[in-house]
Amino acid sequence: MTASNRAPSGQRVHVLVIGGGAAGMQAAYQASCAGARVTLVERNEKVGRKLYITGKGRCNLTNNCSADEALQNVPRNGKFLYSALRGFPPERTMALFTDLGVPLKTERGNRVFPVSDRAADVIDALYYALRRHRVELVHGRVTALLTQAGRISGVKLEDGGTLRADRVVLATGGCSYPATGSTGDGYRLCAEVGHTVVSPKPSLIPLVEEGEDCAKMQGLSLRNIEIKVRNWKNKVIYQAFGELLFTHFGLSGPVILSASAHMREFEREHYTVSVDLKPALDEKKLDERILRDFGDNPNREIGNVLGALLPRLMIPVVLSRTGIPADTRVHDVSRAQRRALLETVKRFDVSIRGPRPVEEAIITSGGVKVGEVNPSTMASKRCSGLYLAGEVLDVDAYTGGFNLQIAWATGYVAGLHAATDAAEGKDEA
Repeated sequence: MTASNRAPSGQRVHVLVIGGGAAGMQAAYQASCAGARVTLVERNEKVGRKLYITGKGRCNLTNNCSADEALQNVPRNGKFLYSALRGFPPERTMALFTDLGVPLKTERGNRVFPVSDRAADVIDALYYALRRHRVELVHGRVTALLTQAGRISGVKLEDGGTLRADRVVLATGGCSYPATGSTGDGYRLCAEVGHTVVSPKPSLIPLVEEGEDCAKMQGLSLRNIEIKVRNWKNKVIYQAFGELLFTHFGLSGPVILSASAHMREFEREHYTVSVDLKPALDEKKLDERILRDFGDNPNREIGNVLGALLPRLMIPVVLSRTGIPADTRVHDVSRAQRRALLETVKRFDVSIRGPRPVEEAIITSGGVKVGEVNPSTMASKRCSGLYLAGEVLDVDAYTGGFNLQIAWATGYVAGLHAATDAAEGKDEA
């Protein structure tokens, strides 16, 4: 998994790929399968650094669904990915890794993982596939794209050396998790050759609350809850069922990460996450449940009786919101207080201050404007001979393996067309 020393300065290849993440390795592999002489440049000593941490180290490498279902999980610029996901759908991703010797399994939510639960197996499979196809791995940081007469001619490296290429695939990722090498370099490189870069923002990221209620419940995980994200006009902009986690700063968990993809305008918007703690019960049935619990325990303190309805850590916070002292005897709870309790359980609101820092985001929303890229080939419309793949593009999806599926699909298209266009001497602009 370690990149080699830099190839001799001036050496020319058919396809040069910048970035050794999922999209970059896929592009390099597909270009080499198409017969191109390929060099892959990675700034880290090892390829696949970000893959190591996906799926909590298990690598949720795709979602076992159709291409159309995958597109339904892309809230931003999904139409741009129509051709790529149809050409390389999740079933082809699964077949690719199975053929490379990585047995797969499908878990809850159709999430696909290696049977071994080891992200390293996915990275190793790609690495050795690149080695078998004689892809040159180069350790270095690209600081500039070289052009001649408006078309790509190679790249300049940080040490002053150059690498020449007929085609270049840029797959440098976004700017989340910079320790893995995703530092936003690709945005600058693309802007320098004429691309418009949509300002990057964090996505699939935990949320910071206004207040301290979440901190009081730190570590509490809730399953099978429903959330609704409301804007300052109280309009619901996102709704989903799933799992939520209270943290010392606010909210996290799968359903919150997906919700964050719809919360992009913190500069001018205010968002509230409304949690239905008992989505399986409508108000009438919930009231009946509360009355039954109260009827069975009329002389007990309400703080103790609610243990049958709510997690222990939530009870003080819920009672505080309803204004009911925890030592109130159940038979002393008024109808208005019971109504307040019911409403709090059905709509536990958390006012959101903003997202966590972009460095903590799973992915970056924003990037190279997709209208400046050919969706059928991933070729740049601004610089002939340049192709783009992965998170550097202004596309992002929900959790569940969909973002990696975008990487595999766009990497496939970019690598394949870079190789075939180089062989045919074709210019795309």
